[in-house]
Amino acid sequence: MISINVSEIAKITGGKISPESGNISISKVSKLEEGTLGSLGFFSNPKYEKQLYSTGCSAVFVPKDFVPTSKEHPALIHHENPYFAFCVILSRYFNPNKIKSGISDKSFIHNTSKLGESVFIGEFVSIGESTIIGNNCQIHSGVKIMDDCVIGDNAILFPNVVIYPGTRIGKNFTAHAGSIIGSDGFGFAPVNGRYEKIPQVGNVVIEDFVEIGANCCIDRATMGSTVIKEGTKLDNMVQIAHNVEVGKHTVIASQTGVAGSTKIGDHCVFGGQVGIAGHIEIASGNQFGGQSGITGSVLKTGQKMTGTPAMDVNSYLRGVVGMQKIPNIIKQIKELQSEIERLKSNGKD
Repeated sequence: MISINVSEIAKITGGKISPESGNISISKVSKLEEGTLGSLGFFSNPKYEKQLYSTGCSAVFVPKDFVPTSKEHPALIHHENPYFAFCVILSRYFNPNKIKSGISDKSFIHNTSKLGESVFIGEFVSIGESTIIGNNCQIHSGVKIMDDCVIGDNAILFPNVVIYPGTRIGKNFTAHAGSIIGSDGFGFAPVNGRYEKIPQVGNVVIEDFVEIGANCCIDRATMGSTVIKEGTKLDNMVQIAHNVEVGKHTVIASQTGVAGSTKIGDHCVFGGQVGIAGHIEIASGNQFGGQSGITGSVLKTGQKMTGTPAMDVNSYLRGVVGMQKIPNIIKQIKELQSEIERLKSNGKD
């Protein structure tokens, strides 16, 4: 059973507690509406302020300058970023993915491969020839790492991840269950009415602090490298095609697909089910709403876009409003046509 008092939580996160509340004991975390005695929550969005006064949580992270409008509230821990502070405590005390140790005797590790210090290897893991695994890595059951791979320190590979030959992965990498890194790019040449496979002889390079969700696919390059740069995060079921380059600290939501040889800049944001055409360039700082279709290069930085083909959000919304008016416009046109016909008939008379 976890038990930590509020004063310790404030010390760890750099928060400031309300007077005389430091000795409250915390044993769990919860949403405000589900809070009970001993639970820790967070509040940052003003529209949920009413829940702060009715929550059963014993303590809640709140914005640094927040002033409650009711005397009935839990202990408050003021912080400049309540959600981040809450996540710090989640990670340190309540993370279900506990650090494991040891090497299972049901795993296979080729004698030419090298393991760093404090590496965990689960059951039925297979590590091929000439592969290097860094320090403090967690390789869970069923993971397959093929020949000539390099995986940096502190990597976490959840069950059934597959890493193809020649992949290069940096430090502090996480791949969730079922993801595949380095499978062949979709390369076929039409020859005499059929498709001949083009050998995919490149690799995948993933830099430090990248995390990918479950069932993602990142294809190896035809030649050269498919590259995922530092700090980028992929949601579940994201497809990155061959020779794609994704910039630093970009986030890509579920079911987004990036076609081959596209270059994406730093700090971009892609909603779910975005489709991105191949051989285009997307500049840094751009954001795209869910189900956007990006059919051509986006060379201007810092835009918010949506729709297919993707356009400025405001232009798209004006178009939607216009579409909603079309039935009424058609009705008016028909009425005008009827009036014209009536006037013509009267003129003949």
